[in-house]
Amino acid sequence: MSDDVTLTDQFGRSIEYLRISVTDRCNFRCTYCMPLEGLPWLPKADILSYEEIVAIVAQLAPLGLRRIRLTGGEPTIRPGLDALVRQLRAIRGVQDIALSTNGVRLPELAQPLRDAGLDRINMSADSLRRDRITAIARRSFAFDPVASLIAAQAAGLSPIKVNVVVMRGVNDDEVVDFARLTQDHPWHVRFIELMPVGDMQALTWEHVVPTNEILDRLAVVDRLAADAGPERGNGPAAYYRFPGAPGTVGVITPMTHTYCGTCNRVRLTADGRLRTCLFGDHEVNLRDALRAGQPLEPLFREALAGKPKEHALLQMQVGGLRALSQVGG
Repeated sequence: MSDDVTLTDQFGRSIEYLRISVTDRCNFRCTYCMPLEGLPWLPKADILSYEEIVAIVAQLAPLGLRRIRLTGGEPTIRPGLDALVRQLRAIRGVQDIALSTNGVRLPELAQPLRDAGLDRINMSADSLRRDRITAIARRSFAFDPVASLIAAQAAGLSPIKVNVVVMRGVNDDEVVDFARLTQDHPWHVRFIELMPVGDMQALTWEHVVPTNEILDRLAVVDRLAADAGPERGNGPAAYYRFPGAPGTVGVITPMTHTYCGTCNRVRLTADGRLRTCLFGDHEVNLRDALRAGQPLEPLFREALAGKPKEHALLQMQVGGLRALSQVGG
């Protein structure tokens, strides 16, 4: 099959990006992402093995899949993640492999993951203060987000993106501190509007800080000019840069402005269900078909035919999600 094969959904959007959840578990219990008590974990037998993940990607790559992101839960808590990266890197057609992580294990894992073929990371960091990190994550770690980002940079991972979920009265007083990081480091700090989902009832619309307000606050640092952002993986963010800064500031606006019209992604859950929209309820079971030896292309095309035009989050419809951790964001 030729290298220029592309798949489109019913609205003509080209689908080339697969987010793969390798585990539903996490070592954090972030207030906006997972209930304090956790969730009923998937039985081990239901979770895709690394070999099964590789087999799925190997069948989808000839159909136009080019970009992969490994997510969780927290993907770095699953043992041997570098082995999965190495196998995915060997699949013809895969051009880009990224990782979403909370960063706790990056000081030890950044270099092995890079050596295995990982291209880049997105790291969630909702505070730069240790006590506040503990309060938001509801877990206590001797964790320095900046040290983890420096480890990722030293390993050669690039671009490095820092995702900050902004919550009014919780961490919104740190947006300037985060933005200043871009003046000293070639990092891309992205401020994300809070998405109240499922069981996260303690965080409501009152905690959402609109993007325009965030950008206005950054005026105390310096003038921001529109920027193209990183060369790879720009996704839904709009980017800006301070004069002479090596990094950029980005904003992602799921609540005040949807970006569904250009969505090019689908998601594979840890138990092998292809989910076509983060907040949709349309899923196709790839795991059972794979284990039965059936080809996946018809199921993939079926899934794309049902991919919705846009999410219904603004109507508080979240596709049955109890927590964002279930699908890796």
